[in-house]
Amino acid sequence: MIKDITDDLIHRMDQAVNHTRMEMNKVRTGRANPELVETLKISYYGTLTPLNQLSTISVPEPRLITIHPFDKSVMPDVEKVIMESNLGLTPNNNGEVILIPIPPLSEERRRDLTKYVHQLAEEGRIAVRNVRRDAIHHIRGLQKDEHLSEDEIKRSETEIQDITDGHVKTLNEMMENKEKEIMEV
Repeated sequence: MIKDITDDLIHRMDQAVNHTRMEMNKVRTGRANPELVETLKISYYGTLTPLNQLSTISVPEPRLITIHPFDKSVMPDVEKVIMESNLGLTPNNNGEVILIPIPPLSEERRRDLTKYVHQLAEEGRIAVRNVRRDAIHHIRGLQKDEHLSEDEIKRSETEIQDITDGHVKTLNEMMENKEKEIMEV
């Protein structure tokens, strides 16, 4: 039973770390990254569809994203969504392809993005700690229901804390790497 709880704990913590990683990948760093735009939702025949399902997204140069829609009639909608996405990007349409130049970041914008990355990392740490709290609560419930010894409970709590520390360390490393990437000129 304790094994099931720790397996669930690891799975849920991994999900929290992966979610934080995906959110951090969306943060603009001054370099072109297709993940900036691929999840934007475009209204396509009345259905909100992710951009990566409507087009080919590529990065031919370090500061340029190209979007080649499969259906040319969706190009104005794609441009509109990119403009409204609050990414600070201005798309250019040449009739065949949408070009998105990635402007260099100002020092002030870099500091703002660094604060945002810290916030994302903190949200990830909070999620990991909430999973830890739930697991410890379940284990203490087992102590009452199945009459587990205090030694087993303490050993399980120590194992849970070690798993939590590993996930928090991973989140901190992701934050530091993203911060270096943002501050790099």
